[in-house]
Amino acid sequence: MGAGRVCRGGPSSSPAGAAAGRPFLPLAASSSSVSPSSAPSETASTSVTKTVNGSHHFKIAGYSLSKGIGVGKYIASESFSVGGFDWAIYFYPDGKSAEDGAAYVSLFIALASEGTDVRALFELTLVDQSGKGQDKVHTHFGRSLESGPYTLKYRGSMWGYKRFFKRSALETSDYLKDDCLLVNCTVGVVQSHTEGPKIYTIPVPPSNMAQHIGQLLTCGKRTDITFEVDGEMFPAHKVILSARSPVFRAQLFGPMKDKNMKCIKIEDMEAPVFKALLHFMYWDELPDIEELTGVNTTWVSTLMAQHLLAAADRYALERLKLLCELKLCEDVAINTVANTLALAEQHHCYQLKTVCLKFVALPENLKAVMQTDGFDYLQQSCPSLLTELLEYVAKVGEHSVTPCLYSTEVLDGGDANGRRVKPRI
Repeated sequence: MGAGRVCRGGPSSSPAGAAAGRPFLPLAASSSSVSPSSAPSETASTSVTKTVNGSHHFKIAGYSLSKGIGVGKYIASESFSVGGFDWAIYFYPDGKSAEDGAAYVSLFIALASEGTDVRALFELTLVDQSGKGQDKVHTHFGRSLESGPYTLKYRGSMWGYKRFFKRSALETSDYLKDDCLLVNCTVGVVQSHTEGPKIYTIPVPPSNMAQHIGQLLTCGKRTDITFEVDGEMFPAHKVILSARSPVFRAQLFGPMKDKNMKCIKIEDMEAPVFKALLHFMYWDELPDIEELTGVNTTWVSTLMAQHLLAAADRYALERLKLLCELKLCEDVAINTVANTLALAEQHHCYQLKTVCLKFVALPENLKAVMQTDGFDYLQQSCPSLLTELLEYVAKVGEHSVTPCLYSTEVLDGGDANGRRVKPRI
């Protein structure tokens, strides 16, 4: 008989590591074996201050009609965002100050959002439209400023020039062409942050999960449900559809499901639209419309986006719905905007609705849109939108004569501390 080896004291008397021939050191013994270093530790960081720059181009059309609106009243550009703040350009056709007697036009850049002590650099340019490049430029950029960047204290604070240009000289210059002025504005918001030591990382490739899932649709293996749409058959996987759409989840796995259901007939949808819907649910991206339809035109692309938006809303695919909204915003046009507007109203797409209303309300678009078949459909299907459209038309008419909301006085090219910027012509 072989002799057995007895382990006394039970498992607790010998650590697991001891059985492998490599006993663990107690924590106390391990820490006491390390001698403290006499050299002090060293760390470092860097403060980085830079500007976040952005530009806006402002076209002032109908300059002669803007004259006479009154001293201190301005024409405002659309607000634009730079460095986390909103800005706007204010042009005063009759000047900002009564003391100048409307002899000068004034030009300012204003902080149009909430902010306190926003430090920034500015550049205002009146474009020479003769092509000679003799722009009138007032700039902070590339110049040494004794007291640093300009500071805007609060919303409505402005930097610019009360006597930007003598009006009589402006009206006979190359800056005015076809009764239009072109103004470019650049804002550089000063921002600071502290950087610590660089930490090396291991590059990780982007996720390709959508490709793997998409291949399930492409290869057609192990499908367990088929959809009949406009006479065409589309095999799919229940688990994929239910994971992507709460509507399919309820239909395929809810309490009212039919265990023997193998085929579902989809009504009120065309086959290419359902194919695009399936593509998105597997690949998480819009399909190539030309490849899908065989036609490469903006009109077909817009039509597909309209139908796909309705399908996305039907199956609660919010990301697809937003992608369709974005596509329709980019392709808004005279012959399609009325149908898109009605669609936006019916499917609660408020951002798309606003874009369409603004487009239709423009004087150069309104008459042409009203002559389209889509506008007749809009009147019949969404009559309440006509009231909202009239409100936007009224806003467009009032936009060019906006009363001055702020009374902040700023010296020409300077601030309350007397800092000035030398103009560059």
